[in-house]
Amino acid sequence: MIILAATPIGNLGDASARLVEVLASATVVAAEDTRVTQRLLAGLGIDNRPRLIALHEHNERDRAAELVELARGQDVVVLSDAGMPTVSDPGFPLVEAAAAAGVDVTVIPGPSAVLTALAVSGLPTDRFTFEGFLPRKQGERRSTLRALAGEKRTMVFFESPNRLAASLADFAREFGDDRRAVVCRELTKLHEEVRRGPVAELAEWAAEGVRGEIVVVVAGAPAREADPATALEQVLALVADGVRLKDAAAEVAEATGLSKRDLYQAALEARRS
Repeated sequence: MIILAATPIGNLGDASARLVEVLASATVVAAEDTRVTQRLLAGLGIDNRPRLIALHEHNERDRAAELVELARGQDVVVLSDAGMPTVSDPGFPLVEAAAAAGVDVTVIPGPSAVLTALAVSGLPTDRFTFEGFLPRKQGERRSTLRALAGEKRTMVFFESPNRLAASLADFAREFGDDRRAVVCRELTKLHEEVRRGPVAELAEWAAEGVRGEIVVVVAGAPAREADPATALEQVLALVADGVRLKDAAAEVAEATGLSKRDLYQAALEARRS
């Protein structure tokens, strides 16, 4: 089978007993960077020397078929440099190919920069979305953020320290200066830092220069109090377009947070008058 194995995101002490056990007996390891994997094995005191196959963003689609065939006869352990493979790291094309070929895939859970940052952020964790890395080009980045400006769930992003200040400034431009955010730097490492504040203030701080691995957690858009009169107009407009009144009321209620029952009754009265 294929074994997706989470590795420490900074502190070797976070390596699970299962990870050590599997690596100690592995014969084939597909690694994002074989040098990083060699250091991991040494750091964990593992003497085993498995066959290391490079699996990174530039070759993973070409290597997927080969690794799937290998996994028919032996376990293939998949490692990214840190955290969980497939999550903004190589691995997804391999899992996709394995699923299509009927080859089993399992997971050794462990450290995740996404969940670690979310947990420590102090922002709502009941509903969230992971957006990965923002586009490098400013125009594309602003367009992406503009599309996310109304997202009500907490958002988690990865970012390069070299682009952090520019990205935070774009957050302020598209989300508003006061949108709450948290910059998590070097999570689980010696110089871990968690900086909270409005995005505009964080952009000023980051402009002085930031180093290390970065995760940015941003609060969702604040709920806006809907205008019942405007909502009723939306319901009636949908009905005029052929949508059933019940469905129109439900759709507008979902979008505005208003009561579906109240919108339905108000629409009935408006149609009678």
